[in-house]
Amino acid sequence: MKYLKFTQYAYLIAGILFAFDAYQRYQEGETNKAYISIGFAAVGVFMFFFRRNFGKKFQEQNKKP
Repeated sequence: MKYLKFTQYAYLIAGILFAFDAYQRYQEGETNKAYISIGFAAVGVFMFFFRRNFGKKFQEQNKKP
């Protein structure tokens, strides 16, 4: 189950990469494609916090006898 700790960071990295992609596309004038990348970046960051919260709940549940 240790891989669950690493997958949350994969979502964060993906969110950062999509944010960078959105910035580049916005600078090039491709605003429609930039909005799509912003959406994916938001989903990636949201999934990071969701998986992090879910992981903490899972650990607390396993600690209870």
